[in-house]
Amino acid sequence: MTVITKITTQKKNADRFNIYIDQGKGEEYGFSVDTDILIKYKLKKGMKIDTEELRDLLYEDEIKKGFNTSLQYLSFRMRSVKEVRDYLKKKEYEDNAIEEVIKRLLEYRYLDDAEFALMFVRTRKNTTSKGVGVIKRELSQKGIPEPVIEKALKEFPLEEQVETAASFAQKKANQNKGVSSNERRNKISQQLLQKGYSWDVIEEALRNIDLQSSRDEERDALLKQANKAHKRYKKFSGLQYRNKMKQHLYGKGFPVDMIDEVLNSDFTDQ
Repeated sequence: MTVITKITTQKKNADRFNIYIDQGKGEEYGFSVDTDILIKYKLKKGMKIDTEELRDLLYEDEIKKGFNTSLQYLSFRMRSVKEVRDYLKKKEYEDNAIEEVIKRLLEYRYLDDAEFALMFVRTRKNTTSKGVGVIKRELSQKGIPEPVIEKALKEFPLEEQVETAASFAQKKANQNKGVSSNERRNKISQQLLQKGYSWDVIEEALRNIDLQSSRDEERDALLKQANKAHKRYKKFSGLQYRNKMKQHLYGKGFPVDMIDEVLNSDFTDQ
Protein backbone atom coordinates (compact mmCIF):
# COMPACT_ATOMS: atom_id res chain seq x y z
CA MET A 1 0.00 0.00 0.00
CA THR A 2 1.23 3.50 -0.87
CA VAL A 3 0.69 6.35 1.62
CA ILE A 4 0.88 10.03 0.61
CA THR A 5 3.17 11.82 3.04
CA LYS A 6 3.44 15.29 1.49
CA ILE A 7 2.09 17.36 -1.42
CA THR A 8 3.94 20.41 -2.71
CA THR A 9 3.38 22.82 -5.60
CA GLN A 10 6.01 22.75 -8.32
CA LYS A 11 8.11 25.94 -8.41
CA LYS A 12 8.00 26.34 -12.20
CA ASN A 13 4.41 25.21 -12.74
CA ALA A 14 1.73 26.12 -10.24
CA ASP A 15 -0.72 23.74 -11.94
CA ARG A 16 1.32 20.65 -11.07
CA PHE A 17 1.97 19.07 -7.71
CA ASN A 18 4.74 16.83 -6.45
CA ILE A 19 3.44 13.87 -4.47
CA TYR A 20 5.72 12.30 -1.85
CA ILE A 21 4.92 8.78 -0.67
CA ASP A 22 5.91 6.09 1.76
CA GLN A 23 5.80 2.46 0.62
CA GLY A 24 7.30 1.09 3.84
CA LYS A 25 10.83 2.42 3.33
CA GLY A 26 10.34 6.01 4.43
CA GLU A 27 9.33 9.15 2.58
CA GLU A 28 10.40 9.58 -1.04
CA TYR A 29 9.33 11.46 -4.12
CA GLY A 30 6.62 9.44 -5.84
CA PHE A 31 5.19 11.27 -8.83
CA SER A 32 3.64 14.55 -9.97
CA VAL A 33 0.07 15.25 -11.08
CA ASP A 34 -1.96 18.00 -12.69
CA THR A 35 -4.49 20.02 -10.67
CA ASP A 36 -7.41 18.18 -12.32
CA ILE A 37 -6.04 14.80 -11.27
CA LEU A 38 -5.36 16.03 -7.74
CA ILE A 39 -8.96 17.17 -7.42
CA LYS A 40 -10.55 14.16 -9.17
CA TYR A 41 -8.80 11.62 -6.93
CA LYS A 42 -9.02 13.89 -3.86
CA LEU A 43 -5.34 13.36 -3.14
CA LYS A 44 -4.20 14.56 0.32
CA LYS A 45 -1.63 13.90 2.96
CA GLY A 46 -2.19 10.58 4.77
CA MET A 47 -4.29 9.11 1.98
CA LYS A 48 -3.69 5.44 1.11
CA ILE A 49 -3.61 4.43 -2.58
CA ASP A 50 -3.68 0.88 -3.86
CA THR A 51 -1.74 -0.28 -6.93
CA GLU A 52 -4.67 -0.22 -9.34
CA GLU A 53 -5.79 3.26 -8.32
CA LEU A 54 -2.21 4.53 -8.60
CA ARG A 55 -1.91 3.07 -12.09
CA ASP A 56 -5.18 4.69 -13.17
CA LEU A 57 -4.35 8.16 -11.91
CA LEU A 58 -0.85 8.08 -13.42
CA TYR A 59 -2.33 7.05 -16.77
CA GLU A 60 -4.85 9.89 -16.64
CA ASP A 61 -2.10 12.30 -15.71
CA GLU A 62 -0.04 11.08 -18.67
CA ILE A 63 -2.98 11.90 -20.93
CA LYS A 64 -3.40 15.31 -19.31
CA LYS A 65 0.28 16.12 -19.76
CA GLY A 66 0.19 14.92 -23.34
CA PHE A 67 -2.88 17.04 -24.04
CA ASN A 68 -1.24 20.17 -22.62
CA THR A 69 1.99 19.42 -24.50
CA SER A 70 0.00 19.12 -27.71
CA LEU A 71 -1.82 22.41 -27.14
CA GLN A 72 1.52 24.16 -26.70
CA TYR A 73 2.80 22.52 -29.89
CA LEU A 74 -0.35 23.60 -31.72
CA SER A 75 -0.08 27.18 -30.47
CA PHE A 76 2.62 27.99 -33.05
CA ARG A 77 0.69 26.81 -36.12
CA MET A 78 -1.81 24.22 -37.33
CA ARG A 79 -0.56 20.62 -37.31
CA SER A 80 -1.67 17.38 -38.86
CA VAL A 81 -2.62 14.37 -36.75
CA LYS A 82 0.61 12.66 -37.78
CA GLU A 83 2.72 15.66 -36.77
CA VAL A 84 1.20 15.70 -33.27
CA ARG A 85 1.49 11.94 -32.91
CA ASP A 86 5.16 12.01 -33.97
CA TYR A 87 5.85 14.91 -31.60
CA LEU A 88 4.36 13.08 -28.62
CA LYS A 89 6.35 9.95 -29.48
CA LYS A 90 9.48 12.07 -29.55
CA LYS A 91 8.54 13.33 -26.10
CA GLU A 92 8.35 9.64 -25.04
CA TYR A 93 4.67 9.44 -24.18
CA GLU A 94 3.16 5.95 -24.11
CA ASP A 95 1.35 4.82 -27.26
CA ASN A 96 -1.99 4.27 -25.50
CA ALA A 97 -1.85 7.72 -23.94
CA ILE A 98 -0.93 9.30 -27.29
CA GLU A 99 -3.95 7.78 -29.00
CA GLU A 100 -6.24 9.00 -26.22
CA VAL A 101 -4.74 12.49 -26.53
CA ILE A 102 -5.29 12.45 -30.31
CA LYS A 103 -8.88 11.32 -29.78
CA ARG A 104 -9.57 14.22 -27.43
CA LEU A 105 -7.85 16.76 -29.70
CA LEU A 106 -10.04 15.59 -32.56
CA GLU A 107 -13.18 15.78 -30.41
CA TYR A 108 -12.38 19.38 -29.42
CA ARG A 109 -11.42 20.12 -33.05
CA TYR A 110 -7.92 21.20 -32.15
CA LEU A 111 -6.96 18.74 -34.90
CA ASP A 112 -8.64 18.53 -38.28
CA ASP A 113 -6.66 17.10 -41.19
CA ALA A 114 -9.14 18.38 -43.78
CA GLU A 115 -8.91 21.95 -42.50
CA PHE A 116 -5.13 21.60 -42.11
CA ALA A 117 -4.76 20.47 -45.74
CA LEU A 118 -6.96 23.31 -46.97
CA MET A 119 -4.94 25.96 -45.13
CA PHE A 120 -1.68 24.32 -46.16
CA VAL A 121 -2.59 24.52 -49.87
CA ARG A 122 -3.72 28.14 -49.53
CA THR A 123 -0.49 29.12 -47.79
CA ARG A 124 1.73 27.36 -50.32
CA LYS A 125 -0.26 28.86 -53.20
CA ASN A 126 -0.02 32.41 -51.84
CA THR A 127 3.53 32.44 -50.47
CA THR A 128 5.58 30.11 -52.67
CA SER A 129 6.02 29.16 -56.34
CA LYS A 130 5.51 25.45 -55.66
CA GLY A 131 3.30 23.38 -57.93
CA VAL A 132 0.65 20.86 -56.93
CA GLY A 133 3.06 17.91 -57.27
CA VAL A 134 5.34 19.19 -54.52
CA ILE A 135 2.43 20.37 -52.36
CA LYS A 136 0.79 16.97 -52.69
CA ARG A 137 4.01 15.22 -51.66
CA GLU A 138 4.43 17.52 -48.65
CA LEU A 139 0.89 16.81 -47.46
CA SER A 140 1.40 13.08 -47.92
CA GLN A 141 4.54 13.27 -45.77
CA LYS A 142 2.44 14.90 -43.07
CA GLY A 143 0.11 11.91 -43.08
CA ILE A 144 -2.84 13.48 -44.89
CA PRO A 145 -4.98 10.83 -46.68
CA GLU A 146 -5.09 10.92 -50.48
CA PRO A 147 -8.82 11.84 -50.80
CA VAL A 148 -8.34 14.74 -48.37
CA ILE A 149 -5.32 15.97 -50.34
CA GLU A 150 -7.18 15.86 -53.66
CA LYS A 151 -10.07 17.86 -52.22
CA ALA A 152 -7.73 20.48 -50.74
CA LEU A 153 -5.83 20.87 -54.02
CA LYS A 154 -9.00 22.23 -55.61
CA GLU A 155 -7.97 25.45 -53.87
CA PHE A 156 -5.20 25.72 -56.47
CA PRO A 157 -7.07 25.55 -59.80
CA LEU A 158 -5.36 25.11 -63.15
CA GLU A 159 -5.51 28.76 -64.19
CA GLU A 160 -3.79 29.85 -60.97
CA GLN A 161 -1.13 27.17 -61.42
CA VAL A 162 -0.39 28.52 -64.89
CA GLU A 163 -0.25 32.08 -63.57
CA THR A 164 2.17 31.17 -60.77
CA ALA A 165 4.34 29.07 -63.07
CA ALA A 166 4.47 31.85 -65.67
CA SER A 167 5.48 34.41 -63.03
CA PHE A 168 8.30 32.13 -61.85
CA ALA A 169 9.38 31.45 -65.46
CA GLN A 170 9.50 35.15 -66.34
CA LYS A 171 11.63 35.89 -63.29
CA LYS A 172 14.08 33.12 -64.20
CA ALA A 173 14.13 34.22 -67.86
CA ASN A 174 15.22 37.70 -66.80
CA GLN A 175 18.06 36.17 -64.79
CA ASN A 176 19.41 33.94 -67.59
CA LYS A 177 20.51 36.28 -70.34
CA GLY A 178 23.83 34.62 -71.15
CA VAL A 179 22.40 31.44 -72.67
CA SER A 180 20.49 30.54 -75.82
CA SER A 181 16.73 30.85 -76.02
CA ASN A 182 16.47 27.06 -76.28
CA GLU A 183 18.67 26.43 -73.23
CA ARG A 184 16.79 29.08 -71.25
CA ARG A 185 13.51 27.38 -72.09
CA ASN A 186 14.84 23.93 -71.19
CA LYS A 187 16.29 25.12 -67.87
CA ILE A 188 13.08 26.86 -66.87
CA SER A 189 11.02 23.83 -67.88
CA GLN A 190 13.15 21.58 -65.67
CA GLN A 191 12.93 24.01 -62.75
CA LEU A 192 9.15 24.10 -63.04
CA LEU A 193 9.03 20.32 -63.26
CA GLN A 194 11.08 20.07 -60.05
CA LYS A 195 8.66 22.48 -58.39
CA GLY A 196 5.83 20.06 -59.04
CA TYR A 197 4.13 21.45 -62.14
CA SER A 198 2.73 19.14 -64.81
CA TRP A 199 3.94 19.37 -68.41
CA ASP A 200 0.55 20.75 -69.46
CA VAL A 201 0.86 23.61 -66.97
CA ILE A 202 4.49 24.24 -67.94
CA GLU A 203 3.75 24.42 -71.66
CA GLU A 204 0.82 26.78 -71.09
CA ALA A 205 2.88 28.98 -68.74
CA LEU A 206 5.76 29.25 -71.22
CA ARG A 207 3.33 30.24 -73.96
CA ASN A 208 2.29 33.18 -71.80
CA ILE A 209 5.77 34.74 -71.54
CA ASP A 210 8.43 35.88 -74.00
CA LEU A 211 11.48 33.61 -73.86
CA GLN A 212 12.75 34.48 -77.32
CA SER A 213 15.90 36.60 -77.56
CA SER A 214 16.58 39.07 -80.34
CA ARG A 215 19.26 38.03 -82.84
CA ASP A 216 21.75 40.43 -81.25
CA GLU A 217 21.02 39.04 -77.76
CA GLU A 218 21.33 35.49 -79.07
CA ARG A 219 24.65 36.30 -80.74
CA ASP A 220 26.00 37.95 -77.56
CA ALA A 221 25.06 34.83 -75.61
CA LEU A 222 26.70 32.66 -78.23
CA LEU A 223 29.92 34.70 -78.09
CA LYS A 224 29.96 34.31 -74.30
CA GLN A 225 29.53 30.54 -74.54
CA ALA A 226 32.01 30.28 -77.42
CA ASN A 227 34.73 32.01 -75.41
CA LYS A 228 34.12 29.63 -72.51
CA ALA A 229 34.28 26.64 -74.85
CA HIS A 230 37.43 27.96 -76.53
CA LYS A 231 39.31 27.77 -73.22
CA ARG A 232 38.37 24.10 -73.01
CA TYR A 233 39.09 23.10 -76.60
CA LYS A 234 41.96 25.39 -77.62
CA LYS A 235 44.38 22.47 -77.15
CA PHE A 236 42.84 21.00 -80.31
CA SER A 237 43.35 22.39 -83.78
CA GLY A 238 41.88 22.39 -87.26
CA LEU A 239 38.79 20.35 -87.99
CA GLN A 240 38.91 18.60 -84.60
CA TYR A 241 38.77 21.95 -82.80
CA ARG A 242 35.92 23.20 -84.99
CA ASN A 243 33.85 20.02 -84.61
CA LYS A 244 34.18 20.04 -80.82
CA MET A 245 33.21 23.71 -80.68
CA LYS A 246 30.21 23.19 -82.97
CA GLN A 247 29.02 20.13 -81.03
CA HIS A 248 29.34 21.94 -77.72
CA LEU A 249 27.56 25.12 -78.88
CA TYR A 250 24.83 23.19 -80.67
CA GLY A 251 24.25 21.31 -77.43
CA LYS A 252 23.76 24.69 -75.78
CA GLY A 253 20.81 25.33 -78.09
CA PHE A 254 22.29 27.76 -80.60
CA PRO A 255 21.34 27.53 -84.31
CA VAL A 256 23.91 26.02 -86.67
CA ASP A 257 24.05 29.03 -89.01
CA MET A 258 24.86 31.39 -86.15
CA ILE A 259 27.49 29.00 -84.76
CA ASP A 260 29.19 28.86 -88.20
CA GLU A 261 29.05 32.64 -88.45
CA VAL A 262 30.79 33.08 -85.08
CA LEU A 263 33.38 30.35 -85.67
CA ASN A 264 34.26 31.90 -89.03
CA SER A 265 35.00 35.19 -87.32
CA ASP A 266 37.70 36.20 -84.87
CA PHE A 267 35.29 35.62 -81.98
CA THR A 268 37.68 35.17 -79.04
CA ASP A 269 37.35 37.93 -76.46
CA GLN A 270 34.73 39.75 -78.46
